[in-house]
Amino acid sequence: MTMTAPAAPLPKNDVYIPTQKDQEILDTPEHLFKVHTWSDLHSIIAENRLEDLKRRPGDLRRYLEWGANTRKEYGSVLKFILTQRLLWEGDLTARNSVPFEDEEDTKILFNDWPYGLEPGIAHIVVWTKAEIPIDPASGDVTEGSRSLIVGFVNKTFVGELGIPAENVLWFKNWAALQSVRTVEHIHVLVNTNGIEGAMDKLKSIAH
Repeated sequence: MTMTAPAAPLPKNDVYIPTQKDQEILDTPEHLFKVHTWSDLHSIIAENRLEDLKRRPGDLRRYLEWGANTRKEYGSVLKFILTQRLLWEGDLTARNSVPFEDEEDTKILFNDWPYGLEPGIAHIVVWTKAEIPIDPASGDVTEGSRSLIVGFVNKTFVGELGIPAENVLWFKNWAALQSVRTVEHIHVLVNTNGIEGAMDKLKSIAH
């Protein structure tokens, strides 16, 4: 199902302004927060309701504090990610314009600030220097981009790691929902419950 991306101006100087949604989460007592189950995630991603993905109240509070402190120390969250997590300083020009085709253009990391997921669900971010084309009319990835992403996810997580396809989901946030813009990335969710050694397999490719 394709929906129109929510319109929102790009933030200036990497300053993140908490939204009404953020405040509603922060006002929610921790014990009343409903974690995202695997079934929930299936529905949210299938229906492109990505704005429904939420962090736990405590995690969101710490995330906002971390963001403010990181901007003070590094100038921007983007600079921190580029220099400390991706280690992509200097030229960000892709060696291959096709996303995920060149290992030098691709980095797989665990999400430092995952959504509020039920235990056993790993949240991974796959970064690429190559552009991932989107449909300007809908804001969603193009069919060509979707095919490339599906191919990469199936090859890496299903083929190489041996994780069942039904235990892997992916999505690409709308620009208005991204906390880090400029560098292309997709999110991959892996349900490791009941799969022996799944987390160790993920740690072999993500850091």
